[in-house]
Amino acid sequence: MLRYTIKRLLQLIPTLLAVSMIIFFSIRLIPGDPISLMYGLSEAGGVDPAFIEQMREQYGLNDPLITQYFRYMGNIIFHGDLGTSIVTKKPIMDELMNRYQYTIVLALGGTLFGSIIGIAVGIISAVFHNKAADNFLMAFSMIAVSMPSFFLGMILMLVFSLNLGLLPSVGMKGVKYAILPVATLGLYAVGLIARTTRSSMLDVVNQDYIRTARSRGVSKTKIYLSHAFRNALIPILTAIGLRFGILLVGSSIVETVFTIPGLGRFMIDGISHRDYPVIQSTMLVFATTFVLVNTLVDLLYGFVDPRVKYD
Repeated sequence: MLRYTIKRLLQLIPTLLAVSMIIFFSIRLIPGDPISLMYGLSEAGGVDPAFIEQMREQYGLNDPLITQYFRYMGNIIFHGDLGTSIVTKKPIMDELMNRYQYTIVLALGGTLFGSIIGIAVGIISAVFHNKAADNFLMAFSMIAVSMPSFFLGMILMLVFSLNLGLLPSVGMKGVKYAILPVATLGLYAVGLIARTTRSSMLDVVNQDYIRTARSRGVSKTKIYLSHAFRNALIPILTAIGLRFGILLVGSSIVETVFTIPGLGRFMIDGISHRDYPVIQSTMLVFATTFVLVNTLVDLLYGFVDPRVKYD
């Protein structure tokens, strides 16, 4: 297990390097550049093109892309420096440290909320397979998957903030402020986790050892919760890990709806201004978090299922 853990951690290095290259070069395909957007082009009353070129030279935007990439990665690896925002002139690391806490709370909270509800819904659907409860819960799951986050967030805001006055609708100043955005992300995750749980449970309950347990008079509750659920966990953990990544990046929409100063809003502002250092650094943090969480999920396989052999 230790050898496998070390191997998986070492595999993160080439993975993250490849991701950093894809991010760095792909965002250069976006039309426009930050200098042109900030100062405008040379037209009647516009900025002198010589000044535009001077600013591009100052920020190193005229250098070959491969030179810019190695300079950027060298600063990260050797100095821990993610650069400075071209628009705000503030260190990106400080911005990310202040904003990351809000995004990770939303992603983890939404994943936890969606996992608890989704697993419960999936188990109940498997127990009452092809019955009214199963059909109703699967319809609920389909609606949860299909409903856009921004629309669901506005509905929850309208009901619980505007009409009932129970919860705040904007900001993130405490636990009470996190309930609506976490519920918005969590309900979006319920559908996939519930359907995966149901499918995995139905595959397991048709195995021979489950029929043997039934013939020995083991209670239905113990069969589903003790035997079937444990052996159905690997696909469920995979679905939870993937859903976490989707919620992590998708939190930008929820952060905009609920006015939360997280990484998602920071990245969207960077995209609108073509602020290359902001975009690439934020996306790299997203990618690193997602890869680390999925590595943790891989390691959990050995703990939940002894049949998994890593050597």
